[in-house]
Amino acid sequence: MAKRGVYKHLKRIHAPKSWLLSKVGGIWAIKPSQGPHKLRECIPLNILLRTKLRLALNSKEAKYIVKAREGNISIDGKVRTDHKYPVGIMDIVTINKTGANYRVNFDVKGRWRLVKISKEEAKFKLCKITKRCMGPKKIPFITTSDGRTLRYPNPNIKEHDTIKLNLETNEIVDYYKYKLGAQVLIVGGNNIGRAGVIEKIEKHPGSYEIVYIKDTTGKEFSTRLTNIFITGDQRPEINVEKYNTMLSIIEERNLKGLNRNYDEQESEYTSFI
Repeated sequence: MAKRGVYKHLKRIHAPKSWLLSKVGGIWAIKPSQGPHKLRECIPLNILLRTKLRLALNSKEAKYIVKAREGNISIDGKVRTDHKYPVGIMDIVTINKTGANYRVNFDVKGRWRLVKISKEEAKFKLCKITKRCMGPKKIPFITTSDGRTLRYPNPNIKEHDTIKLNLETNEIVDYYKYKLGAQVLIVGGNNIGRAGVIEKIEKHPGSYEIVYIKDTTGKEFSTRLTNIFITGDQRPEINVEKYNTMLSIIEERNLKGLNRNYDEQESEYTSFI
């Protein structure tokens, strides 16, 4: 008889490709706990410590780091002791002993990457508005992409907008509208990780709303509305680096410095061995 309900385990072959797990590393992968992000849109804290931060060599060491009584890892300003805790887009990861702060983001190849940020920048977080409703007793509230519910928001804040949230006071500091000319980051689809400016919006009643975007190099592309994340008005509030710009194969080769002549490559190879 087939098992019913939700499976508690996750095989490595079915894990998201953004985790970059080795095919020969075993059969099982760590399934994220229930949390603010979806299964396919997050990465477990255990894998983040091992593959991205390189703070642990294996899963057992990562458990010791996370479950330590003094609280070594904080997500969005709160100490987390669950090694399966789901970490998603725009989350702030803090290593309490070293004081290092990172923002979780994507690169243009759909891989998770951590951008190191300052202590002042780690006090704020960008959250996408997924829903705006009227609650009991006619109290308005908004729901964000990381599972937060905020009551009595600014009346101008609508669905698909982005708010700048103070993690210490849990108050909205600023907001950025979904409109032409807004800065965006793609968080899904074939163009995941790319950043640019909204050039055109096409509305298709009964179907997906298509947004046309131009990146920093002048290249234009389109994606669905559900795949965009507003990051600012005139300029992005987060640091958009070279990892958020799509390059051709030739441009990637030049960026990595692999366009040297054969003699230099051969001398480097012989000195390496």
